[in-house]
Amino acid sequence: MFAYEFMRTAFVAAFLAAFVCGPVGWFLVLRGQSFASHALSHVGFAGAGAALLWGQPALLGFGLSAVISGMGMGMASDRVIGRDVMIGLVLSLAMGTGALCLHFLTRSAGAATALLFGDILGISPSSLYWLGALAIGCVVCLGVMSRPLLFASLQPDVAEAKGVNLRLLDVLFLALVGIATAMCSQITGVLLVFTLMVAPAAASLRLGFGPMLGMVVAFALALFEAWGGLCLSWLSDCPASFWIALLGSAVFAAANLVAHLRGR
Repeated sequence: MFAYEFMRTAFVAAFLAAFVCGPVGWFLVLRGQSFASHALSHVGFAGAGAALLWGQPALLGFGLSAVISGMGMGMASDRVIGRDVMIGLVLSLAMGTGALCLHFLTRSAGAATALLFGDILGISPSSLYWLGALAIGCVVCLGVMSRPLLFASLQPDVAEAKGVNLRLLDVLFLALVGIATAMCSQITGVLLVFTLMVAPAAASLRLGFGPMLGMVVAFALALFEAWGGLCLSWLSDCPASFWIALLGSAVFAAANLVAHLRGR
């Protein structure tokens, strides 16, 4: 398996994605913003389709549209009436726009499949440099804002009274979520972006780990799902995204069972 360069590249890409999705997803679930990753993936799909139509890399279009949309979501107030309805309409419009772009993308019939369901085995070795830079940048930024972000997530009213800028934190964090979503989409695709972003983090939080250990466990579980999916895909000749999604569901179910047995 490791004799092939595309498999080695896939394993490195999976590691980088898990390295980001673990800690970012932990905060995402803690803050009750799991739907944000799903929303950003749909908006990113439209951006990726437009980028491909204009002859640009899909990751560039996906990342830019997801980051800009994440910042816009962070600036929107949670108290706006009908916000969920507006997000739903934007998601529908984004998917429709992405489908329109792919309709005119006649030179690449497999582009829709790669965007929607991921294409981890098709990641080029040169892309690893970009993924690595994004991963390191995301984790460093998250580390800088982790203390006030944790404070704002657990006690927002007290944090605001202490002078923490909740709106700025939300904007910066959702921008990071946009980057992490773009990275995750390379592996699981737009439709399964929940798999690496939310499932490991939700399992870690369900088990009751503290912040630091919880993020490490979320990363370990995401890595297990990504690498396990690749190995099972190699053995079964089924898509890696299917196995990653299956492992993610199994891990979360096991975490729920353990928490239930503990009486949590």
